[in-house]
Amino acid sequence: MNAQETAPQVDQEQGLPLPTADMNGDDLFRLGMMYSSGQGGCPMDRVSAHMIFNLAAMKGSIEARVYRREMSQEMEQDEIAEAQKAARRWIDAGVVSLAA
Repeated sequence: MNAQETAPQVDQEQGLPLPTADMNGDDLFRLGMMYSSGQGGCPMDRVSAHMIFNLAAMKGSIEARVYRREMSQEMEQDEIAEAQKAARRWIDAGVVSLAA
């Protein structure tokens, strides 16, 4: 698999990188880091970062679990709930597959 195939999908309206079904836990972790730090064309967005770290953790990223936990300590309960609902929507839509 080359870098082009593992690059995040880009939201055409907003130009933001998004999770894709072929991303593994490490790819998702890197994308979460982009949102948590506001790099790579991503806004700094704790809810999106938490959501992506959650997806990465479900795909086996230990680092994502650590960052998700740390980020949770800086977030309000409603933000965490929003991030969890968003992760569920990605999974339900089939955009992110949890099968290894």
